[in-house]
Amino acid sequence: MMHWMTASEISQAYDAGTLSPVTVIEALFARIDALEPQYHAFIELDRAAALQAAKQAEREFKAGRRLGPLHGVPVGIKDIIDMAGQRTSCHSKVMLEHLAVEDAPVITALRASGAILFGKLALHEFAIGGPSFDLPFPPARNPWNIAHHPGGSSSGSGTALAAGFLPLALGTDTGGSVRHPAAACGLAGLKATYDLVSRRGVYPLSMSLDHVGPMARTVQDVALLLDVMAQTSSSPNATKPATYTRDLKLGVKGLRIGFIRHFHEKDEIAHPDVTRALNEACQVFRDLGAEVNDMTLPSLQEFSAAQKIILMSEGWAIHAQNLRERPQDYAEMSRRKLMCGAFLSAGDYVQAMQMRGALIDRVNHAFKNVDILLAANSLDPACRIEDVKEVVRTYTRQARVPFNLTGHPALAMMSGLSSEGLPVSLQLIGKNYDEVTVLRAGAAFEQATPWHTMHPQLS
Repeated sequence: MMHWMTASEISQAYDAGTLSPVTVIEALFARIDALEPQYHAFIELDRAAALQAAKQAEREFKAGRRLGPLHGVPVGIKDIIDMAGQRTSCHSKVMLEHLAVEDAPVITALRASGAILFGKLALHEFAIGGPSFDLPFPPARNPWNIAHHPGGSSSGSGTALAAGFLPLALGTDTGGSVRHPAAACGLAGLKATYDLVSRRGVYPLSMSLDHVGPMARTVQDVALLLDVMAQTSSSPNATKPATYTRDLKLGVKGLRIGFIRHFHEKDEIAHPDVTRALNEACQVFRDLGAEVNDMTLPSLQEFSAAQKIILMSEGWAIHAQNLRERPQDYAEMSRRKLMCGAFLSAGDYVQAMQMRGALIDRVNHAFKNVDILLAANSLDPACRIEDVKEVVRTYTRQARVPFNLTGHPALAMMSGLSSEGLPVSLQLIGKNYDEVTVLRAGAAFEQATPWHTMHPQLS
């Protein structure tokens, strides 16, 4: 079925001359038309531009011109990222009249790669709120069970990928907003090293915690998308390979993996299905030849305390004027979260930043003894989307925020199914700018397990 083809498979079919971009686009449009009214992945589907780009790609293919693996491949864009001449709504009433003047660098890079930009995807308001029902656009739904939360804040990106609307999508990640929908929707999503991908042209939530990340259904597709996105980096510390797909077939034999067991067994007690899947993942890595040993880091509570103060302080600095002048235009859930920053002092922020430095040192020190870290992602399967208490309770039950705080790359991957048939997920974390090793380990796990081949049965 064409809608479950990966970006890599689509690209290979183009090379072989067995598939055309227009055929792909039209098949995906038909699927979106049939299912989107139930799942609400899109804020705006740009049919005309996508079809025009597909026809242009066909002409270029016939002329023997291939720009790279993403040429003619559809990509969805979280509606917090600027595309020239289009609205950047941030899924908020506050931004309904905001038209972007220029493309964000990640959009410029995607256009140069020949990717087909499909339109803007839903999110949680300003990448912080939650699945809110008091906004101009409905919240996206989880394709594995329409009554359940798809994760966030890159909710539309997760929904579109899991529903077979698109093979690739962009998300953003400040406290886990790429990795949360990856967990809830059974996907692969990467928060790359801080500053590896440009954040310019992306509406900020927390300037020192924000990341832009690739999302897909396979690790290889994440690597292909990262190849393009990383071209936008201006970091003087970034060391980039020729391609992030370089080591995907090397396996994990000889790699040292530190398992941060205490995150989900002591600091917070994970759902039994999450714990079971993590233990099984450890055994998979051992069977593949990796050395897996328990690793101790500071507690989740220490990481979360510092991250929350920084996020709330920086978020308030961005939203203070609008929250004072038009608070009624925010959803209740996001308004309550952002307002917390008004009660923090400069001293609170400075102390949190000092604590952050110490926590970064602790994680960097851990990497003297291991090549990658293995940790839980969400500590629970996705809850019901209309159960506000459960949404609030489970939103913070996760092990993602430590690596927004420290900036290390973290890959989320499906690691199993819960007893209710909902995805559960793990994280693989690497040294700064060592996405190659993280993706290598992810690809090995993916090939040794069936999870990436499973898709929800949509009605």
